[in-house]
Amino acid sequence: MRAVAISVLMVLSLVACEKRDTGNAGGGDAGKAGGGDMMKGPDSQPGTNVATAPKDNIILMGEVGSLTGSEATFGESTKRGVEMAVDEVNAAGGIKLADGSTKKIDVRVYDDQGKPEEAANAVTRLISQDHVKVILGEVASSNSLAMAPKAQAAQTPMITPSSTNITVTQKGDFIFRVCFIDDFQGLAMAKFANDTLKVKNVAVLKDNKSDYSLGLAKVFSAEFVKMGGKIVGEEAYSKGDTDFRAQLTALKGKKPDAIYVPGYYTDVGIIARQARELGLKAPLLGGDGWESEKLFELGGTAIEGSYYTNHYSPDDPNPNVQKFVTSFSQKYGAKPESLAALGYDAAMVAIEAMKRAKDLSGPAIRDEIAKTKDHPGVAGNITLNADRNAVKPAVVLQVKGGKAVFAATVNP
Repeated sequence: MRAVAISVLMVLSLVACEKRDTGNAGGGDAGKAGGGDMMKGPDSQPGTNVATAPKDNIILMGEVGSLTGSEATFGESTKRGVEMAVDEVNAAGGIKLADGSTKKIDVRVYDDQGKPEEAANAVTRLISQDHVKVILGEVASSNSLAMAPKAQAAQTPMITPSSTNITVTQKGDFIFRVCFIDDFQGLAMAKFANDTLKVKNVAVLKDNKSDYSLGLAKVFSAEFVKMGGKIVGEEAYSKGDTDFRAQLTALKGKKPDAIYVPGYYTDVGIIARQARELGLKAPLLGGDGWESEKLFELGGTAIEGSYYTNHYSPDDPNPNVQKFVTSFSQKYGAKPESLAALGYDAAMVAIEAMKRAKDLSGPAIRDEIAKTKDHPGVAGNITLNADRNAVKPAVVLQVKGGKAVFAATVNP
């Protein structure tokens, strides 16, 4: 779902931090048991606690996410999911490798501030200085697209939990994802709009600076038209805009039955309020970029009655889902969003692959990730196809009573 050529100031800051960094390549510092020191690195966030152990007994993974910036809830939610997975594995004793040794897992986390250039820089650091075995991230497709070429060139496997733009995994055979792709997500909402909502005239409002938004808009529009629907108008905005009234006024004149807004919650909440102020009563439709508690704060009652595609619902009675929801709620005091579930799934797919790998080289781990089949993920069973994309269903959620409730499941 977003990292920048570093300024002179940042470079100087990194140099200063490096002098204080005590982590070694390929292992890093192991945290102390019982809530002691956590894995840290320059420009990084705390990682996951591991029992006191020799550095040779630690496998270091890397994670890149938007922990600050406009999409900070994306990064924090994903980070928590990864922490859940690693904590569970370490509490069970770690992982037993093909050579018979048992190792604990730790994660070095870098904040990319929601910027593609910073995401690329973070991956470079994880590879060249931290020597991580696997990279997890990003959420935003634009950020993952900046990261993927770096990981591919270094032959370091990268798994994005939730970047849905189809081109992400096309960057190379070391790049994977555990979420569905925009082609399916766009199709799923087109089917729901046509088959369930019975709408025939839809307008589109997209972010013209987001690979994610542009990709979803393209697929939704094409699929909806194939089903006999009509795209009556299309307008665009840019990330960071705060006034969408001109675009909404133009779309209002087209009299749409619904408006497809494949953006992020930070924009969608404001768009919903301004749409209602202008008298636009048509429901808004969107994608998984809406997934955040902040959506309901930003949109208020204006977002009520709208729908978006997503990866899972915490209301799913599946025992695997409910176990995760209970554990997550106890640890963090809130129900997990889909990005937490996908972060958990991405970490578990990586860990299971390392268990099976003949060694911990990039190609060996890559080969085992590629073999993932029917992995019991929280956000649906995961089978990776030949293009390294997950084949799995989508759910449609409705905003109702200030929260997202299950509306439908759309299968591949």
